[in-house]
Amino acid sequence: MSQKQLKEAFISNLNGTSLLEISAGLSLAPLCLLCRGLLLIVHCLHYGKPMSSRKHSLLLDFVVLVSPLVLSCTILSPIIYFMPVILAAFCAGIFCKIYSQRKREARVPLGQVVKEFQQARLDPECIPAITVFRVYVNVLTSISILAVDFPQYPRRYAKAETYGTGAMDLGVGAFIFGNALVCPEVRQKPCRTQPRFSSLARQVFSVWPLLSLGVGRLLSVKSIEYHEHTSEYGVHWNFFFTLAAVRIAASLLLAVFPKHKAWLVAAALAVLYQLLLSTTSLRAFILHGSDGRGSRRGFLDANREGLFSLLGYLAVYLASVQVGLWLLQRRASVRSWLEALGVLAGAVVALFVLLQLCQACTEPVSRRLANLPFCAWVLGHCLLLLSCFVLSDLSLLFTGLLVQGSSVPCCWKVVQPPNPGKKEDKPSQPCLISAINKNQLLFFLLANVMTGAVNILVDTLHSKAAFTLCILHLYMFLNCLIMYMLHAKNIVLKFW
Repeated sequence: MSQKQLKEAFISNLNGTSLLEISAGLSLAPLCLLCRGLLLIVHCLHYGKPMSSRKHSLLLDFVVLVSPLVLSCTILSPIIYFMPVILAAFCAGIFCKIYSQRKREARVPLGQVVKEFQQARLDPECIPAITVFRVYVNVLTSISILAVDFPQYPRRYAKAETYGTGAMDLGVGAFIFGNALVCPEVRQKPCRTQPRFSSLARQVFSVWPLLSLGVGRLLSVKSIEYHEHTSEYGVHWNFFFTLAAVRIAASLLLAVFPKHKAWLVAAALAVLYQLLLSTTSLRAFILHGSDGRGSRRGFLDANREGLFSLLGYLAVYLASVQVGLWLLQRRASVRSWLEALGVLAGAVVALFVLLQLCQACTEPVSRRLANLPFCAWVLGHCLLLLSCFVLSDLSLLFTGLLVQGSSVPCCWKVVQPPNPGKKEDKPSQPCLISAINKNQLLFFLLANVMTGAVNILVDTLHSKAAFTLCILHLYMFLNCLIMYMLHAKNIVLKFW
């Protein structure tokens, strides 16, 4: 077998992992965020001011926010269930240290701090959890697309061939979910005088970067004979085309139907598509081709996975638009967000119950088909991760109230009443999350280019663990460093 065939075989015919293991892996990101915030509060407690050094901030962010995720999907994957426990214990230890030192300096009862926390006013226009969710999906995807080519990356985390729940299968759906949370239909304020179709043309035009990237990836992969997994999307299709097509189709549907009914359109679309899969020959065509032996004749046959899975991804996108609209409802207090957490928890439970019912009555989860169980699975896990980020933010807000002058970037801050006689012009703190958020598409593009370069230059299949970790850390650090430097110079590479 050629090197190309070996690499294709290495990422083919896999079955995924359990929902519990994926949940354990996802819990690491909110815990890393909580750990970073607590360390910054400890720094403020000892030095009397927030961390301002860009070098130290970048190093801390990379070591605490990124490196544990690289380790968790490589050499530490055998103990993935223990890692959340270890991180949670570490965070609890830091909090106890902060609280004990603060108790010696200021004798304010804990009950008063809790009351102050519950009554704290927050900026209703700012929801840090959405930003952090989107950035972390990007970071986890960037790690996985290169790590999957190394033997240290467990095969159960890679994309499942037909049925199964791999970590990378969830990453694809989470990308769709994250994009929908901040789509124009969610962000724009309702205007009765504005025609429904007035912004449709502008939104269709805005997907040209995705189409350009899709064409660029197609041409580059074919020209250098780069290894590819054909059963993911087909011969010519790729994920950039999926993102563009879903965005255009969703904009069209939301121009026809009221956006506050997006969840109904999503449910109808997902159920109808599942009925077609279950009652017609559509499933057999997608999995086995027109001749039943995996043929790839003609454009539709050659790209059947990518084209028909659009229906499932579109359902996920529309449901996520509904989530985005609900999240952006004005909540200006901690108490209201605690109530929102309860609603999110109920939605997560309902979606996982739906997932079990769907798998029992129809078929298992399939990213390749993007069937109804896949939609329920993606939405359930994405809401779970989003809830954990909200909980981490609230925990950091409570801890920050214990230390005067503390500040954690990309986290909620208590809104103080306006004081005309006092001007506060605090410079923004350096933050890797903010840096990646400013240029997310560039970050993802760089990750894809660097992944291709590493695969061309390095024999990934026969790499030792130490070499693999060095390559993955260097790859992620260079990508993060570029984003950090652009952020420091306030450069946003977006011109569409």
